[in-house]
Amino acid sequence: MSLKHTEIDYFLDKVGAQQLISMFDLLPDILFWIKDADSKIIYANKSFQAHIGVNNLEQAIGLSDYDFAPTHLARQFVMDDQRVMAGQLVDDRLEMNILKSGDLGWFTTSKRPLFDQKNNIIGSYGTSRHLEKTSRALSGMHALKIPVEYIRAQYMKNICIVELAEIAHLSVSALERRFKKYLHKTPKQYINEVRLEHARRLLTETAMPISAIASETGYTDPSYFTRQFTNFFAETPSEFRRSYQSP
Repeated sequence: MSLKHTEIDYFLDKVGAQQLISMFDLLPDILFWIKDADSKIIYANKSFQAHIGVNNLEQAIGLSDYDFAPTHLARQFVMDDQRVMAGQLVDDRLEMNILKSGDLGWFTTSKRPLFDQKNNIIGSYGTSRHLEKTSRALSGMHALKIPVEYIRAQYMKNICIVELAEIAHLSVSALERRFKKYLHKTPKQYINEVRLEHARRLLTETAMPISAIASETGYTDPSYFTRQFTNFFAETPSEFRRSYQSP
């Protein structure tokens, strides 16, 4: 006999939120966090604690991304939090993050708004997976190592999917199935997201004209670049740059 919704709700209420969120400590390759409306950490699993360089949860509580990430990345994360609390969901989005070593790494991130019992938004929560760690952990992901590294190194060039499949020693259909299975996106979507992430970095770190950034990141048509950027980040490159530069 299946449980009714009321029975499930009763059971979860008895279990308590603390027990549920502590289960994320059992997932060593997953960063999990909860933030308040000001993007201050109120919970972080052990993987996230290690990621930001603290020894326990008490040291993480009250910190924001500005306390452990480069300013341009921290601002992007906080802006994302605000968009999520305004209703824009993030699902398996590719983004750069700072590693414990100080190097930049690629992560896939999902975020959701956090509601109280009266259905008011009081913060946000999310998970993030380090792509390289996930690649080593998942069976069959090794076949994507070469094309992924190729895209990350050659994103500014015209990348042919057929050539990408040949590099991976796969057919085009097999390559696309592998990308969908392990990265939840097509090769073209992955290429586009890598380009857009680099474009976002150039918008914050340089004063390059937007047309030059489009060209630098593999877009031959600045208008097409602007449409892609707007679709992905919900604001134009100009709006993003202005919001980043505003006090």
